[in-house]
Amino acid sequence: MASLSFQRAGRSLQIIKPSRNFAVSFSTALPRENRHAAIPSEARNSLRYIRGNTSRGPLQTHLKTTRIHHAQQARAATTSAAPSNSAQAPPPTSAKIQLAPEEAVRTDDLTSGLDDKPVILDEKARQVDWARSFHGLSTEAFSKEAAEALLAPIGLDDIEVKPDGIVYLPEIKYRRILNKAFGPGAWGLAPRGETIVTAKAVTREYALVALGRLVSVARGEQDYFSPEGIPTAVEGCKSNALMRCCKDLGVASELWDPRFIRKFIAEHAKEVWVEHQQTQKRRKIWMRKDDQVKYPFKIYTPSAQGSGRPNNAKY
Repeated sequence: MASLSFQRAGRSLQIIKPSRNFAVSFSTALPRENRHAAIPSEARNSLRYIRGNTSRGPLQTHLKTTRIHHAQQARAATTSAAPSNSAQAPPPTSAKIQLAPEEAVRTDDLTSGLDDKPVILDEKARQVDWARSFHGLSTEAFSKEAAEALLAPIGLDDIEVKPDGIVYLPEIKYRRILNKAFGPGAWGLAPRGETIVTAKAVTREYALVALGRLVSVARGEQDYFSPEGIPTAVEGCKSNALMRCCKDLGVASELWDPRFIRKFIAEHAKEVWVEHQQTQKRRKIWMRKDDQVKYPFKIYTPSAQGSGRPNNAKY
């Protein structure tokens, strides 16, 4: 019987030839963590090559794959049973995630709303919930002194004219009238809902409360041109609601009378041509007769050769 062995890189091959038939067996090195584990018996002599009669042709090879498969499964089970030092422990539960500075501080876009809903009081509380209540509405008339201050005719010098011809009373003068009628601190505006921000304007509903009684409810509005102007627009919205609430008290009621408006425009207002000092565009604006044109406009006087109407006039 002759035998031949080959070894290379942890693998060995042995050929045994007792007779005309010969067998081939091989073995491989086990993983490092199970180097000394015994090789399962099923893996021994797992490959057998049976050589037939040389006169009949080439060698006929029969590979017993079933035994090889079982041997590989046995080695895999032995390897997985051993503990692995490379397993990672779960992170501690008390670990805190540190955010980047730009992620830790989030800047809300004001165009999505201000989230300023009024506080809802408990029904059993003694305070009046002005966000929902109509307490004191039309229970009795105000005193004679307060009524005289509220219904007093407004001075013609207090009325202003917008460039489009609309007459109005500045909001600070509404506040002065209320302070004269009720006294500072005896009246106020209570929000009845949150501020609504649209693409071009803000709006909110307010209630005018005087001497602990609800007087009127109105919704204010104010346009804005950029997100940076939303806070200023919110303040203008409050003043607009105050002006509308004062209508129910008769404050500056003349400005809602069409006959008074036409008479005031005819006697105290004028329409003039002006030119923008930077763009040189010309347009017509309304203003009080005793007012002066303010920057960036200046009075435009058509030339004698012209038709009287500027070529680049804007209406």
